[in-house]
Amino acid sequence: MKTTETEIPRPSARGRKSAKKRDEIIRVATEVINDKTYALATMSDIAARLDLRDATLYYYFPNKQALAYDCHVRSLERFEALLSDADKTAVQGIEKLRTLIRGLIDDSVENGPQLYFGDYSYLEPYQQEAIASSAKRMTATLERFVQEGMSDGTIVECDPQLVVQLLLGMLIWLARWTTDIKGLTADRLMQAIEAFSFHGLNSRD
Repeated sequence: MKTTETEIPRPSARGRKSAKKRDEIIRVATEVINDKTYALATMSDIAARLDLRDATLYYYFPNKQALAYDCHVRSLERFEALLSDADKTAVQGIEKLRTLIRGLIDDSVENGPQLYFGDYSYLEPYQQEAIASSAKRMTATLERFVQEGMSDGTIVECDPQLVVQLLLGMLIWLARWTTDIKGLTADRLMQAIEAFSFHGLNSRD
């Protein structure tokens, strides 16, 4: 049976399995790099955590740098999707920030941690440029959320650029800060963020 021009070929079972394995590798590699830093993490570390041979890992990714870049790209895609969702579902500036942060927490529980864009100096220049461009765009969206909050009265007057950098700093290091806390849940973490971050942002009017 021939495929018509309007039909989209479905991925083969082998293709779906390969994509699933790449997703699994990216998730575990992100965890390892977050735990050990890029400099100390090795492809052998990642393969061992996946119970794979090193050769199998190199079948999917030619080297650690290429794998780390894909980790960054996947994380940025997840972050951007959550930003878009917050922008569409919440109206007030403060609620957009809340929706985003809660989304990040829930997403990390379901899909594993993200490899945030705090440091990517170990990548190739063209890779750094791509990440920097995405990071700049998403940072601008966050600053807009803060500015909208100041305009609608839900956020106190502040410096949006500095506030966003403080929030990003908290989110980038959150996984490392909380790894030793027993019984940590998404609700408990969100409550702590509410008390620490949002109480100072909420308008008293």
